[in-house]
Amino acid sequence: MKTRFLSLDIFRGITLAMMILVNTSGNGEFTYAPLKHASWHGFTPTDLVFPSFLFMVGVAMRFAFKSFQFQLTPALRNKILKRTVLLFLINYLIFYFPFLDFSFENMRFLNVLPRIALSYCAISFIVLLVKEKWLTVVNVSILLLYWILMLVFGDHGAAFDLGTNAVRKLDLFLFGPSHLYHGDGIAFDPEGLLSTLPAFSTCLFGYQVSLFLEKRRIDGKKVTFPLVIAGAGLIVLALIWDLAFPINKKLWSSSFVLLCAGIDFLLIALIYWWIEIKERKFANTFFLVFGTNSILAYGISELLAIQLNKWQIAEGDGTTSASNWMYWHIFEPVLGKYNGSLAYAISFVLLCWIICYVFYRKKWFLKV
Repeated sequence: MKTRFLSLDIFRGITLAMMILVNTSGNGEFTYAPLKHASWHGFTPTDLVFPSFLFMVGVAMRFAFKSFQFQLTPALRNKILKRTVLLFLINYLIFYFPFLDFSFENMRFLNVLPRIALSYCAISFIVLLVKEKWLTVVNVSILLLYWILMLVFGDHGAAFDLGTNAVRKLDLFLFGPSHLYHGDGIAFDPEGLLSTLPAFSTCLFGYQVSLFLEKRRIDGKKVTFPLVIAGAGLIVLALIWDLAFPINKKLWSSSFVLLCAGIDFLLIALIYWWIEIKERKFANTFFLVFGTNSILAYGISELLAIQLNKWQIAEGDGTTSASNWMYWHIFEPVLGKYNGSLAYAISFVLLCWIICYVFYRKKWFLKV
């Protein structure tokens, strides 16, 4: 903790808690609107969660590379590649465990952890090989390049539509429809390969924030104000760019990257001021349990949620999933449809927290 920022670990913990909350509602049909993703263009608070997690991956890089003096040694190169591969493997272990109904023909190649893995790998090499003064140029170039690729390879006049965008076209060409997500009614992956390019930018923004904080940590008053100004500026730019390249989480549009980065700048400024300057300690331990063991927390939450959906319980003439049964028989009768769905999600967060708290108390931290 002496070389880290407590506020950043807490911010990561808040992000993990929110990620679990929005991913495990009791019933998707009866979920409050702010806890749902935007259907296509637009933005909800839920859309901020994944970018914030990826943003914090970039923040953590600065601390992880410090012991290597920020030099791309063979040892560090191997560590980066190893971590990238492990994140892919953890993803497949979580989603296909216990592999009883595994089918390669229908295996989804890309997902949340693969996007994190690719972003981590790419930005690691960029920040270690490119001088700090050029990182902003690289960031802007990534966002502009993605915009151009979307316009050139998407259908004319419908470059940002669900069925005709370049992200979907590339994934269909490389992987085929059976290896993509189908939750939007057609084969389209919101963690597609091409849309991982602007996700690099989200991760790079995180690294640049940690670089800024490291240089300014001597005087906290010189930290919060510049972050607020920068965050507000990014939000304004995002809203302007939205007119030409709509804010869209599933496409991870360049305007979406700027909006999320701007909001994260403001949140970090607020949390830094609250934790580092005012030295407040309200709920610190709760969020540190998630924030200091983020991969473990994410893995536990996804594994439990998937297994509860797979576990079938007899009901009437058929069966229903354990998660659905608990919602309709425990939460909904007492609290109603919407509040019951929210209570189920909160209970799930607390269950994951209890498991992670055991690891936290024993100082067991999953490092990839």
